[in-house]
Amino acid sequence: MHYLLSIFSLLAIIGHVSGQVTESRSERSVHRYYRSELRVTNGFTWGTWRFKSMCPIGTYATGFSLKVEGPGGDDTALNGIRLHCVDRSKESSGSHDYTSIESDVGIWGKWTDIKWCHSGYLTSFQLRVESPQGIGDDTAADNIRFACSGGLVLEGDSSTNWGEWGNWSPKCHGKGICGIQTRIDEPQGMGDDTALNDVRMFCCEGRRMTIRTARRSNILLLILLKTPELLLSVRTVAKYQH
Repeated sequence: MHYLLSIFSLLAIIGHVSGQVTESRSERSVHRYYRSELRVTNGFTWGTWRFKSMCPIGTYATGFSLKVEGPGGDDTALNGIRLHCVDRSKESSGSHDYTSIESDVGIWGKWTDIKWCHSGYLTSFQLRVESPQGIGDDTAADNIRFACSGGLVLEGDSSTNWGEWGNWSPKCHGKGICGIQTRIDEPQGMGDDTALNDVRMFCCEGRRMTIRTARRSNILLLILLKTPELLLSVRTVAKYQH
């Protein structure tokens, strides 16, 4: 009897731990748990970092589109990046049921068509940035490339060729990119506008990460997962309860 009570107590604690893990990955996508953060070294420093925007839980960025201003006048080039999030396990052949997310964006330009990974998810990125122009017209970030886990490299449809490509970000530690945060320079009035200066990406892992997080949170869950005899006893108790 004492043994059965111990099992029930263990289950109650595990249920509490599982609830904590779920709560840390809230339905509000902005609070989704992420495993790693991707940065590049050539982003510009004008403006401020804006809010994080995360894919809905269970989905990952599979495509992207850009908000780009074409040449002419006070150029700003890249103004925004939009990620398109998909759950591949629920994907039907030839169609994408997706959710679009974005951090803050500049006010100029138009959105390009979506570019999709043929398989897998976005896992790293590379930014093209124009160096400071002195008394000339600065644009900061001009274009972006993404690498897909399936091996494909996608380049944004920028309408400019300014700047140089920097180094690739590290590759995701996790399943794929699941969030974005941009650095945006506010409109400068009579000054020089640059809009998007830099970007960070966030990587998430699937269900396995949730289990690992729970293991770190409470050693009791690890005991249950690593002890088949105890798990069998719990199942036996559940069977006789029905």
